[in-house]
Order: sequence, then C-alpha cells, then structure tokens
Amino acid sequence: MIDATQIRKNMILRMDDGQLWRCVEMQLITPGRWKAMVQTKLRSLRDNSVKDHRFRSIDRVEQVHLDEVQMEYLYASGDDYVFMNHETFDQIHLSAEAMGDAMKYLIPNAVFTIEMFEGKAINVVPPITMVLTVAETEPNIKGATASASFKPALMENGLTIMVPPFVLAGEKIKVDTREDKYLERVK
Repeated sequence: MIDATQIRKNMILRMDDGQLWRCVEMQLITPGRWKAMVQTKLRSLRDNSVKDHRFRSIDRVEQVHLDEVQMEYLYASGDDYVFMNHETFDQIHLSAEAMGDAMKYLIPNAVFTIEMFEGKAINVVPPITMVLTVAETEPNIKGATASASFKPALMENGLTIMVPPFVLAGEKIKVDTREDKYLERVK
C-alpha cells in the first residue's frame, strides 16, 4: 500500500472494486487552507475505459507490479494474434481487445513487451521505435522548402503518419510508437 501522494504516471493500481487501473495523468492539488488531494485519470486494464478519480492525501491505495515478458509476434489466427516467448517458446493467443493500441504496429517477427499479471496478459507494449516501410505517399514537390508542412504517408502495416515532403514511397523510416510520429529516414 502506498499513500495517494506517491501515485505516479504509469503506475498500476488496484482499486476498492478489485480492478486494475493504470494512472494516465496525476496532479497534486494543494488548495490554500484545505488538505491536499491527488487528481488522477485512470485507464482500466480490463476494458480500456477511462475515469477521473480524486484521492485525499491521507488515502492509501495498493500498487500492483506487473511481470514484463519479451514476446515475438508470429501471425494472426482468426480473431486472435499469436505471440511466442523467446525463453520458453510458449505461445499465447491475444484478442484484438487485449492488444489495444499496439495493433497498429503488428508486423511479423517484431518483439513486443507483454505485461502479465498472475499469468494472464494484461497489456501489450510495442517497442519505443520501429522501422516501417512507406507504402504510399504524395510525390515530392520540386522547389518545396525544408520548412514546408508535413504530408500523410501510408505505412506497410496500414498506419498513416505525417512525414516530411522529401520522404518517398518505398523508403524505410523510423517511427516513435508512443506518439505515432516520424523520427528519421533509415539508410
């Protein structure tokens, strides 16, 4: 159990209802003569719902630690996605609902971090950066300056991100998976 004032972003908390929640945002509020409080935005690990919750500074909450396992994405099997543990070679099947936002980065043989709680997959975290191939984008416009605005580009996995005007179809680029943002071209 930790004090509410020790809650930090990305912590996993078990609330009174028994559910696991990830802290998405946290703000310590200290109004004048009143007692301090912690305003949080929590995302359910069960159904991805979001709720705002205010803790008093004297409240205590249970922090949960998840096991992180590196697993390789193998293939899609019907509505499930199959991952393999590199150490034990065990395979697990995850639904699209369990995959969450990581679905955008499913490429065979990519290694993901699977967060486990009591032997059950709770969350799928893609690598921080991934190298993707640009499938299609608008052609480069002659005379465009370096300060020109970005253009949309469709990646090999169906994700659309904004890229600089000099990026062409067929090129490999590095993408920040946390913000779906172009980082650089890969040689």
